Amino acid sequence: MFENIKLTDILFLDVETVPLVYQYKEMDKTIQKQWDAKFRFQKEETPEGHYKKAGIYAEFAKIICISVGFLKEDSFRVKSFYGDDEKKILNDFSFLLSRHYNTKEKMLCAHNGKEFDFPFICRRMLINGIKLPKALNLAGKKPWEINHLDTMELWKFGDYKSYTTLNLLASIFNIPTPKDDIDGSDVARVYWEEKNLKRIVTYCQKDVLTVAQVLLRFMNEPLIEDKNIIIA
Repeated sequence: MFENIKLTDILFLDVETVPLVYQYKEMDKTIQKQWDAKFRFQKEETPEGHYKKAGIYAEFAKIICISVGFLKEDSFRVKSFYGDDEKKILNDFSFLLSRHYNTKEKMLCAHNGKEFDFPFICRRMLINGIKLPKALNLAGKKPWEINHLDTMELWKFGDYKSYTTLNLLASIFNIPTPKDDIDGSDVARVYWEEKNLKRIVTYCQKDVLTVAQVLLRFMNEPLIEDKNIIIA
């Protein structure tokens, strides 16, 4: 399953996103109309009630943090691109990919990355007028040419009805949980109300480390020790 994967070729990543505006009533009226149309057939909630989930939709949200991590010799190095300026975050991340992860042996890895992180980043890059780097540009590629690893997909083993959280995998593999402060449902509040971006960055970095630890468990490799973690 992992015979051709070299751990030092993998860039682990996680993104944190928030709605473009905090509350439904703050939306631009034209965009609000599109939001209402998107969710007009929702039976459980009104479009306004559904707005608490706006952060997961790339058309109505922005990226405030991308944390990455990679294994180098005996260390795991973590770096974050974060701030209020989404275009700068995406440009800096794109530069990293273009400079260091643009060859066929390099890989990107995230939990639920194929359904969320990778497409979200791509959509926000296009919205911001940024050319997709080679590692994210899937146009014309065959499935086996796409070097994206997804720890949730790997855990499914072909079972399409299963959604397994990163926190659950961390628990069953005895990996220290990354959810010791906030979780994804808190990010918008912490960003818009507390204005505490550093708290979100720390949370994002912990997720990146946990994704790496989970993949190491899948590969039956020893976990990264705290003393070997370097935060750039």
